[in-house]
Amino acid sequence: MLKNLQNYEILLASKSPRRRELLKELRINFRIMTIGGIDENYPEEMRKEEVPQYLANKKADAYMDHISERNIVITADTLVICDNRILGKPRNATEAIEMLETLSGKTHKVVSGVCLASLDKRVSFSTTTEVTFSEISEDEARYYVETFMPLDKAGAYGIQEWIGCVAVEKINGSFYNVMGLPVHRLYKELKNF
Repeated sequence: MLKNLQNYEILLASKSPRRRELLKELRINFRIMTIGGIDENYPEEMRKEEVPQYLANKKADAYMDHISERNIVITADTLVICDNRILGKPRNATEAIEMLETLSGKTHKVVSGVCLASLDKRVSFSTTTEVTFSEISEDEARYYVETFMPLDKAGAYGIQEWIGCVAVEKINGSFYNVMGLPVHRLYKELKNF
């Protein structure tokens, strides 16, 4: 489909199985490339909605010495923002339950930053989706965390899992963005790259 990319090899710089699954749905050939030890710190004064795009660019910077002129690397970062607080990946089950209790009965933002980078070109963007959770009990939060172990997910939840079925009351924006990759916007940017 994307004839403009036929001379390039697409590299997905992510360990996320959800991002891999979503990129496969676009029917784009790609391979996974990951390097460790990328600094994910950001300036404290930065607006929270700008952090994911900043981090996606920072991740892309780390890959520039590892790619060739025929590569386009895709990096991404997704964060949940609730009550003006960033909820990243929980460190343990207790923190995951606390995050879910924070989201209970509220609307929060899921922001994904994405960067497409080759050695001579770079495009980055962010996508925001608003998600409204109904009230969930501590027992429901505990059940979800113990059953699904969402420690690798921003905000301690996967919308495509049980918690999405029982807690997500409303969504305004891209469902796939909440999963971790705004594929509609990514496809448009790849078409123009």
